[in-house]
Amino acid sequence: MSELIVPRRFCGPPDSGNGGWTAGALAALDPADAPEDHCRSWPAIEVSLRRPPPLDTALPVTITDGVTTASYDGGPVATAQRVDRPLAEVEPVDPATAEAARAAYPGHDFHPFPTCFACGTAREEGDGLRIFPGKVGAGPDGDLVASSWTPHPSLREDWHTYVDEHPRASVAATWAALDCIGGWAGDLTERLMVLGRMTARVDALPVVGEPHVVVGEGRGQDGRKTFTASTLYDSDGRVVATAEHTWIAVDPAMFGGRTPGDHDRPGPTAL
Repeated sequence: MSELIVPRRFCGPPDSGNGGWTAGALAALDPADAPEDHCRSWPAIEVSLRRPPPLDTALPVTITDGVTTASYDGGPVATAQRVDRPLAEVEPVDPATAEAARAAYPGHDFHPFPTCFACGTAREEGDGLRIFPGKVGAGPDGDLVASSWTPHPSLREDWHTYVDEHPRASVAATWAALDCIGGWAGDLTERLMVLGRMTARVDALPVVGEPHVVVGEGRGQDGRKTFTASTLYDSDGRVVATAEHTWIAVDPAMFGGRTPGDHDRPGPTAL
């Protein structure tokens, strides 16, 4: 039995883990999720988040019948399993457009979780990812959004063997980069949502210090569920990783989130 710990740095809502980081950290514990070098693709893995991941808490991890489960207080927090299906990538956006889109990020005006590791505006450079997606177009079922992103050295991992000397960000950080942009491509400005399920395929780990582009796309709704996708591209326009998400609309009070009426009130703090 191994364990999963979500450090407070990687919060989403103020008192629980960022969904993408948590999902990626659990996916990385899958026995097949360990290629020998960064040029070999990880398998597509689907992670379902059963309840808010607690911070700074050891979560026992078990693997049964191909399902990796992180638990807390007698119940599952998240489960991960490999899936054999293609993931439809989001079309690329050129780097200049992605960089300019950051200024149109709705989170600058209102953010339900300003301390979120992936997209929070209250996080400093080098602490959070500061992925700020702005709208760059419209798809058939929602917005197309994009942001530039350069992985910070603090995200470096060192347990893979590389075919080159470039330091690379961790699997968990890669999943986190694919996470919240999906929410902003959905309807996060209209109703509070949290990540319920995320399926991701990592083709390579992003190079630290290299500019990347991450794009997100809305793919429709069904009741409380919103469906989105995201893809991460490197500076040469190659796919680094891609993901599909299911978001669940929730009561803001359950997660310490803010609503659009809270513009003039201070938001929750995580640190």
